[in-house]
Amino acid sequence: MKILLLNGSSTPIYEQIKNAIKENIVQGLVSPDEQLPSVRQLSSDLNVSILTVKKAYDALEEEGFIVIRQGLGTFVAPMNPDILKDEKQKEIETHLIAACQIAKTISLSQDELIELIQYIYQGDSYNE
Repeated sequence: MKILLLNGSSTPIYEQIKNAIKENIVQGLVSPDEQLPSVRQLSSDLNVSILTVKKAYDALEEEGFIVIRQGLGTFVAPMNPDILKDEKQKEIETHLIAACQIAKTISLSQDELIELIQYIYQGDSYNE
């Protein structure tokens, strides 16, 4: 599992940890029921406070990505298809926002942008 922290980022460290673990789960780099490092181990590996890792794990548990089993450890939760779809939809929205911003800078109309998206979606032109 890869976790890269950016100290100069405006995103809090716990959120960077949470997002990195979530991304590893969504991409299938860690499997359902796979045990994650303990809070102490991960805090040591990342050289951050135990409380920072605990906050990230608590948020991930609340969002349904992990299960914390008292005395046993922290495990990747079985993937709920609705959660996976929601995460992927957020990713699409991020890319579409960027596409809309670029389209506006070149005065591409909404209809032209929609037509372009339909063309790409229906064909395999995105593989070129």
